[in-house]
Amino acid sequence: MDLNEILSVSSDYLASHKGVPVLVGVALVFIGLICNLLPPWPVIGWLAHTQLLLHLGVIVGLLGILIGDAL
Repeated sequence: MDLNEILSVSSDYLASHKGVPVLVGVALVFIGLICNLLPPWPVIGWLAHTQLLLHLGVIVGLLGILIGDAL
């Protein structure tokens, strides 16, 4: 599969399911909240300290809104 086919399939999917990226962003933010509440195990502690899932969730959610409007 080349890049054009991947973009075509993904844009067709996102055109018919516009809310999926926003829901994925909300899920990432919620998982980040859960990571903050868990004990500081090695990977969970690093995720909670860096707030990586929160930042990724916000970026994915905002891009999902922009892409959903464009398609």
